[in-house]
Amino acid sequence: MNQTKSSRVEPHETATVQVWDRFLRFFHWTLALCFATAYISGEVHASTLHEWVGYLLCILLAARVYWGFRGGEFARFRSFLFPPGETLAYGRAMLKGNPKHYFGHNPAGALMVFAMFGLLAAIFASGLLTLGTIDFEGPLVFLANRVSDEASYLFGDLHEFLTHAALVLVLLHLVGVLVGSLQHRENLVRAMLTGKKKIPSQFDSNHKNK
Repeated sequence: MNQTKSSRVEPHETATVQVWDRFLRFFHWTLALCFATAYISGEVHASTLHEWVGYLLCILLAARVYWGFRGGEFARFRSFLFPPGETLAYGRAMLKGNPKHYFGHNPAGALMVFAMFGLLAAIFASGLLTLGTIDFEGPLVFLANRVSDEASYLFGDLHEFLTHAALVLVLLHLVGVLVGSLQHRENLVRAMLTGKKKIPSQFDSNHKNK
């Protein structure tokens, strides 16, 4: 498929390709806002807000998983499933400062996406378990009398630990965005706002994200 097919570009114009669709952009920024809200509300013990934002995050992640199979080319998980060898090669190229260009997620970004999705799922599960077994609320409240007190508080400790682990991933993600923007000379933040990326002037078709 020709990923860069578009109307003719005038000499004074910059060629771009549509990468991130509206749903992906909505998901990305809403996820960031909701995660920050959930974290802060948890720290200040705003339980009701924390609970409802947590439910919203669960819905967002479920919608993204659905879009990963039914969405556009760059949204689908199969578009950024890379073999280990390619991922390692990309990592080495990053360290050397000359990584291959991808329109969609590059191998490092793909690892971050899957790691974050898995971690978020674990955070939501531990949060629902904590809500059900300690606060006697939520869809898992039926477990309240089926697990020990020790297990209940273990769920709570796990939820807190995983949340802090997610913060580490967020920081790594921000570093990756900065490094990627510098190495590829493209504004990745703007791309996630507009959905478009510039087409490199001498772009090798083998660098396209399959």
